[in-house]
Amino acid sequence: GRIAMQVTDPWGNHFEILQSSDPSYDRAAHLGSQPILDGHPPSEGLAIKDLTIHVAPGSNLEGISRFYERIMGASTVNISDSSVSIAVGDRGQTLTFRCHPDGLMANNIRHHDFSFESSEEVDNLEYDGKTSYPMNYGPHISLYISNLPHAYQAALDLGVLYVNPRFKRRAYTETEAIDQCMFRIIDVVDPLDETKEVILRLEHEVRAVVTMDGKKYKSYPLFEIPV
Repeated sequence: GRIAMQVTDPWGNHFEILQSSDPSYDRAAHLGSQPILDGHPPSEGLAIKDLTIHVAPGSNLEGISRFYERIMGASTVNISDSSVSIAVGDRGQTLTFRCHPDGLMANNIRHHDFSFESSEEVDNLEYDGKTSYPMNYGPHISLYISNLPHAYQAALDLGVLYVNPRFKRRAYTETEAIDQCMFRIIDVVDPLDETKEVILRLEHEVRAVVTMDGKKYKSYPLFEIPV
């Protein structure tokens, strides 16, 4: 059987740490790495196999599938009445949305934490007619994409662009997104739903693989640039 360790952090997130079925192959692949802190050895972690996000029972899982296909060009590898798994990358990694096992008691589950409170930093922003957004103190995930302008336009057409005033980098336009190599979305909606009802809110930082001049973006962890 497989070797695994179950870990729960102070915030209630559950982690399952798995031993690679072929660690020699995975290490030899040497696909990439994250920056190493001075005085700290390289991490033994090889990849995040899957990230599972709980959603309320009865959530529009097919709509979630269509959302990621429309914006990210990501395919669905598995869908059932209770979960949907989206392929991220070509190494078998997945982003899974699963109906919470607690049934109706989980209808209040949420992954955003909006604050409309004023702050000196936000008050001093010069929006110049730009949309004002609430700050989000909930978790966010980062995804890298090879065609940032295409993804930005798809998010714009779907009306799901988001700017979090908490962060210094704020992309209000496609030009700013390309310059900063990122943009954000938070509302997940079904592209086929004319009402654009929000299925869930989860902040995504969508990052470019390359910079404006075609060089690899500094925090992109893989060595090879996808085409």
